[in-house]
Amino acid sequence: MTFEEKLAQFAELAVKVGANVQKGQTLLINTTTDTVEFTRMVVKKAYEAGAARVTVNFSDGVIDRELFDNAPVEEFEKFPRWIAEQRDELIERKGALLWIDAADPDLLTGVPVNKLSTHQKAAGKALENYREAVMNDKIAWSIIAIPSKAWAKKVFPNLPEDEQVEALWDAIFKTVRIGEGSAVENWSAHLERLHSRADILNEKRYAKLIYKAPGTELEVELPAKHIWQTGSSKTPDNTEFVANMPTEEVFTLPAKYGVNGFVSNTKPLVFQGNIIDDFTLTFKDGVIVKAEAGVGHDLLQEMISADEGSKYIGEIALVPHESPISSSNILYYNTLFDENASNHIAVGAAYPTCYEGGSELSEEELDAHGINTSITHEDFMVGSAEMDIDGVLPDGTIEAIFRKGNWAY
Repeated sequence: MTFEEKLAQFAELAVKVGANVQKGQTLLINTTTDTVEFTRMVVKKAYEAGAARVTVNFSDGVIDRELFDNAPVEEFEKFPRWIAEQRDELIERKGALLWIDAADPDLLTGVPVNKLSTHQKAAGKALENYREAVMNDKIAWSIIAIPSKAWAKKVFPNLPEDEQVEALWDAIFKTVRIGEGSAVENWSAHLERLHSRADILNEKRYAKLIYKAPGTELEVELPAKHIWQTGSSKTPDNTEFVANMPTEEVFTLPAKYGVNGFVSNTKPLVFQGNIIDDFTLTFKDGVIVKAEAGVGHDLLQEMISADEGSKYIGEIALVPHESPISSSNILYYNTLFDENASNHIAVGAAYPTCYEGGSELSEEELDAHGINTSITHEDFMVGSAEMDIDGVLPDGTIEAIFRKGNWAY
């Protein structure tokens, strides 16, 4: 398969499986100037699929950095209203949203933490309606990524500069199952395997998970009505979409006040264009009572202080160590990929769809059921080849779920 053929399959995959654009639907694409040629291919595929209108928002990393370097901190309190209104209109029209990421992991390194945190809080408040729609699968949405020079250099610093982008393309194609046969058909089979794994966990109805690994001893209670899900979701009109491409996870939500112990990261977390690494979070009755990081300590403190819900966990996800991304031994410095190489946890908001009837509950009702809400949802990687996870059944029986980083059954 030629490079051009792989590109065409990727564009088709983003449209037909990721966002799953329907005839007569509006598609909004958010991306960067690094992706222009590929984005044009996606737009063409979307119209071929029957899209009524495709709108593209391009941002530019250099220009974004100029804003953070030069604008006063007060400016970041004023999140652009038109951005929120555009997404609100997309929701009203039952459109689809696609992110094509190519960001430099170090884009905002050195920006004062107070600017980053002020921007995060203002965006979280302004985009509340959008966040609620996404967390409850009210619209189809998907995130994919393609190489930029800056990102490829970060991932493959030891390769000659003229080989870095090509190497990252090759790696990404493998993660999204492009290279042999039909990518769309490959994904259908892959999603079926993930659904089968989620079905097993939903039948088990574990009351608690116990994590043990170097730097980690954590107990996570699960609500009685929790639901294990995969990267495949459905909108209210039964349109299936895949939010993250690649995806290797099955995930659910914890009981908000039922997390105790400590957990350490096993891969760097890229947050607000900066890297947080070598960190440990300690929990008592669900809340983070201690957070220490060797890299990005101050930014970690800001991340878990964005609002009250940022101090709690919203998601736990299971990914075997012997997954394709993990086996590649590539550190992507991009959560979209790195979270699919490792068991991971998210601080902040839970997906209400992981609770029976959760999508019909208000924020107050979610909280009453012990389901966390927040403007934050940040995944960080905790899995390794040394991690064991046990499941505790409602009757107290303990079963092995993971041994040495992989499924025990």
